[in-house]
Amino acid sequence: MLEIFQYDFMIRAIVAGICIAVILPSIGSFLVVRRYSMMADTLAHVALAGLAVGVLFQSQPIVTAIIATVVAAVGMEQLRTRRNIMGESVLSLFLSGSLAIAAVVLSVAKGSAVNPFALLFGSIATVSVQDVQIILVLGVIVVATLVLFYKQLFFVSFDEELAQASGLRVQMLHLLLIVLAAVAVVLAMRIVGALLVGSLMVIPVLTAMQFGRGFRHTTFISVFVSLFAMLAGLITSFYVGTASGGTIVVIALFCFMLSLFFSTRHT
Repeated sequence: MLEIFQYDFMIRAIVAGICIAVILPSIGSFLVVRRYSMMADTLAHVALAGLAVGVLFQSQPIVTAIIATVVAAVGMEQLRTRRNIMGESVLSLFLSGSLAIAAVVLSVAKGSAVNPFALLFGSIATVSVQDVQIILVLGVIVVATLVLFYKQLFFVSFDEELAQASGLRVQMLHLLLIVLAAVAVVLAMRIVGALLVGSLMVIPVLTAMQFGRGFRHTTFISVFVSLFAMLAGLITSFYVGTASGGTIVVIALFCFMLSLFFSTRHT
């Protein structure tokens, strides 16, 4: 068991994974309450296009992915509020469009050393020292922002009209939440992968909601579930040789099924 700590790449993956496991459900709690769960998947596909661009131009992929997702987050919010396009239509537009862009760019960059499977489903071996540093710094910023604006984001998420009537800058807070989600998605892609990062943002929250607690307790429980799924998934992936993202999400799904069983027994 302890032999995994003899490998530098595994230590990097665990450190990055712990940070990611705290961030994703913390933001996911607000998205689920707002019925905006598909936002994470959309941003993940946009991030995939950003990573592909970074690979093509041999720059830092995580930086280009963050830029792409933040720009897309702002664009989606502008289309939703100013062009009166329905939210789900905006998400579908960006999801399919960014996936098409990623496919084209990756086909052009096929001579590079990039592993498309790792981009889609995650890989613990791809986490570099620089990735860990970026994840830790941005992770602290994301968590600090969530704590600082917790009450406002909570109010907006549960009753947008009442929040606006109370004088809160609803559009700015909504945009802030989407930008934080965009950054979190990019940070998680190295380990979880583009196709599965949205699952880890939503499934732990749905698991925690089965216990009928308040919003704050639900967030704490979802973080605990996420941490368990992350660590168990990384260890299993190391020993079994499976894709890290898929393994983590499968364990998270197992936790969700257990929560359904126990919540049914106690009702």
